Amino acid sequence: MMSKDFSFKNHLYTYCFGAWCIKYFPDTFVYADCPEKNQLFMQDPASPMMEGMIYFHNLLMFCMVFVGVFVFYMLFYCIYTFSHEKHPVPAQFSHNSPLEIVWTILPAIILLFIAIPSFTLLYSLDELIDPQLTVKVIGHQWYWSYEISDYILRDNVKKVEFDSYMVPTESLLNTGWVGCRLLVSRPELILPSETHIRLLISSADVLHSWAIPSFGIKIDACPGRLTQGSLFINRILDKKPAVFFGQCSEICGVNHGFMPITILAVSPEKYKSLMTIA
Repeated sequence: MMSKDFSFKNHLYTYCFGAWCIKYFPDTFVYADCPEKNQLFMQDPASPMMEGMIYFHNLLMFCMVFVGVFVFYMLFYCIYTFSHEKHPVPAQFSHNSPLEIVWTILPAIILLFIAIPSFTLLYSLDELIDPQLTVKVIGHQWYWSYEISDYILRDNVKKVEFDSYMVPTESLLNTGWVGCRLLVSRPELILPSETHIRLLISSADVLHSWAIPSFGIKIDACPGRLTQGSLFINRILDKKPAVFFGQCSEICGVNHGFMPITILAVSPEKYKSLMTIA
């Protein structure tokens, strides 16, 4: 079990490393998204899908607060106004038609107000524009395999495929991600930004789930089945690389918590040069 002293050192190393990078390498500093300690809200969005999810979440929270305040106000108002002390003799009526019409129509209007952006978001999640890149992701116990077949590389090799494993905690100091325990994997999957990407996800053994919070993606990997998803990375600053972390989100065995996902997003020009020299 990780001690408090070790946790403090992790955060101290992370802050020192980040300050050192900003000071001495401002042009090559890497922007990253990973969970933070005591984090309550979602990670910053890095795709239009996640932006839509956060917008819809905020809209739902507004509706929930409005409905909750109104319902509790009416509840306490009725309890206070129609208490036994104020009205020892109850009123003799059984129903109120205008009131029943109002409390039937008002919730319907609220549901319609929620349904319109909900259907729009669901449609956008299922829409798959003609992809410029296809990535195949295969889950294993307990690592990920990636295949990219859209490029003809050196020596006429037409496919890039590799296995990505978690970096042990004791080796994190060499990667610069000391504070990202159980989140770093090597080699990372490099993807271009501002590019329509098709994801084909499957599993070689048991159920897995390929999930990246910043992308708003959580796709199940089922043995014998191919699940399709889409991705468009739109948050990369000044063509500098950005790192995003995820994990398997389906209980898949004893080492379920030890198969992270690391995505390195680069500019399209940088991605083409990397694929050329691969």
